[in-house]
Amino acid sequence: QVQLVESGGGLVQAGGSLRLSCAASGSFFSRYVMAWYRQAPGKQRELVASITGGGSTNYVDSVKGRFTISRDNAKSTVYLQMNSLKPEDTAVYYCNAQLAQIYWGKGTLVTVSS
Repeated sequence: QVQLVESGGGLVQAGGSLRLSCAASGSFFSRYVMAWYRQAPGKQRELVASITGGGSTNYVDSVKGRFTISRDNAKSTVYLQMNSLKPEDTAVYYCNAQLAQIYWGKGTLVTVSS
């Protein structure tokens, strides 16, 4: 069983930055594919970025060049550095872990004001 706890959300002005963290409990963190998803009001949840245990990353086109996903396997934590934030980045951001099963955190709200 894996528990995921997100932190770092908040209110920021357009052009600003935030860093999200997701702390994972349980074993074998380094084997998990970790990802950040987001869900804006009235929209479907979408994949924002993912990172494999070996550090390979993938991003949705809308955040490329602005967001960076990283992980610290020693701390069982995955991060999402978000720069040049836009109002359209406003959403609840969810941490996701995948191995044999899929686990979700409860989410953290990011609000970007114009």
